[in-house]
This record gives sequence, C-alpha cells and structure tokens, in this order.
Amino acid sequence: MTKLFPCLWFDGDAEEAADFYVTLLPDSHVDKRWRAPTDTPSGPQDMLLTVDFTLAGQKFQGLNGGPDFRFNEAVSFVIDCEDQAEVDRLWEALTANGGQPGPCGWLKDRFGLSWQITPRRLDELINDPDPERARRAFEAMLKMGKIDIAELERAADAP
Repeated sequence: MTKLFPCLWFDGDAEEAADFYVTLLPDSHVDKRWRAPTDTPSGPQDMLLTVDFTLAGQKFQGLNGGPDFRFNEAVSFVIDCEDQAEVDRLWEALTANGGQPGPCGWLKDRFGLSWQITPRRLDELINDPDPERARRAFEAMLKMGKIDIAELERAADAP
C-alpha cells in the first residue's frame, strides 16, 4: 500500500478523468471505484465518490467533491518524456477536447489539471556545462508552447 498519494478534487468527472489518464502512460490502471454509502455534501447515496488509479506506477485518488474547488497552476504534474514522439503524443492527447496549451511545455487538460510535458533533452541542454549553450537553449524554450527538441538543439548549437 502506498503511504502517500495525491487526491485530486473534481466536480463530478473524477471517473472520466481517471479512465482517460490511465490511457496515457505504461503501468497505469484504475484500481478501485468507491460509491457513497449514504448522501454526502457532494451528492446522493451510490454516486461515485472516489476512484483510485495508478498512473506510471504512482497512485492517485480522484474525488468527486463538487464545485467548491478548482485546479490551478500552483500544482502540476511533470511527465519526463524520452523523445519528441512522446512529447507530441502526450501534448495532443492532453490538449484535446478542451485542453489548453500553455508556455514552456505547460498545458491544462480538459479537466483543468496542469501538466508539464518535458523532454529529457531539455534538462540536458539547459544544464550543459557550457553556460552560453545552456542559455541559448533556455531562451529558446521560453519562446515555445510545446517543446521542440530539434529547435532547442539548433538554438544551443547556434554561434
């Protein structure tokens, strides 16, 4: 059993979100759906109250808590991507159906949750031992929405 895991507050669509999120990454699955045994402030008896799911080996819980609280950018989930193909696939999936692209690899999905879709190559380039190369890569990243690895490399290698 996982001792510590995030609980994400949704306004009635926790099950839909969990079912979507588990399609994104390997080692992801819905673990348990729990229905309220009685009426709650969030809804009636037998409504789906929580859904436990695992995303890339990390346990989460989605709570159908009602409209009182909304996600904001103060919390985001970072996905460490191996290559541009993974960046592209995740970016497209998470911005589809009402998601919103943001700056520097950030986006909001259709549920309002913030994500950072980050290729490993970005970290390598902005931590380059050559400070000028790192600066050029970082400045290029600041101008991007979805991160483009080839463009980062071109910027880093520019004279």
